[in-house]
Amino acid sequence: MADESKSSQFERYLSLGASVVAPITIISALLFYFGYVSSRAQYAYFGIDVDTIGLSTQDYVMRSPQPLLVPLLVLVVIAVALVALHLWVTAWLGRARPERARIVTHRALYIGLVILAAGITLIILYPVLADWPYYNLVTPIIVAVGAGVVAYSWRLVSRLPPQPDALPSPAGSPALRRMGLVLLCVLVAATLFWSTATIAQWSGRGLARQDARHLGDLPRVILDTKERLYITDPFIKETALPASEGQTFRYRYRNLRLLIQGKDRMFFVPDAWSASDSTLVVPLDDSVRVRFQFQNDPP
Repeated sequence: MADESKSSQFERYLSLGASVVAPITIISALLFYFGYVSSRAQYAYFGIDVDTIGLSTQDYVMRSPQPLLVPLLVLVVIAVALVALHLWVTAWLGRARPERARIVTHRALYIGLVILAAGITLIILYPVLADWPYYNLVTPIIVAVGAGVVAYSWRLVSRLPPQPDALPSPAGSPALRRMGLVLLCVLVAATLFWSTATIAQWSGRGLARQDARHLGDLPRVILDTKERLYITDPFIKETALPASEGQTFRYRYRNLRLLIQGKDRMFFVPDAWSASDSTLVVPLDDSVRVRFQFQNDPP
């Protein structure tokens, strides 16, 4: 009996641990994804494929709060508004006459179907509307609103008392209704994921433009190299170092800023934006010598 009790207790602990670990794993995966999408858009602005930087999973997770902050705040506000709307609708249905309640809920269901059809039409027209800048935000929002209204209205219709002379409908069967509601909820979740990923991409692009407008805020770097880099950027200053015994570094480059440091390389940009700019990739080895300058801000 004691062994059975210990085994049962262990199974309860295991079940509790699984119920905690699973949501944490899903949340971590979502944070990684949105951090990756934002970083990819941010560094693509500077001509860098984010996969070449070598950021870790933790780096992407730490970068996710920036693109997710606004969507999460908006979703919280919408959730509060929907809860208040649900309470009002429930109270109204309790006071309204059955005929009136049935008319209103069916109209809401039809409106939701129209909105959902409009969203599906936008998805079908993707080859035509792909160049529209707001397509990846407007389309999922319309689909999510339509699917949400249909699911909620369908639920309300199923809770209304049936008409005495109404014939039984296959669409009103519990199994079909549950399957339909589950599919609609999955559709809402997928479109919300789509729209949030779009916002994360826009956030990364916005961060890149912010960095480009304020390149002077990035760390200032002096780079010494053994070979000439033949940089054509007009803002980067190249100086030939005087030859001396034991000196292997021949060239010095100024007016560089550190954009980001990866696992085994550093990425430099000029300290002023120009249409002819490029990102300089430097390995972290003994072939270069890097110095970081103090900010010009006396204590």
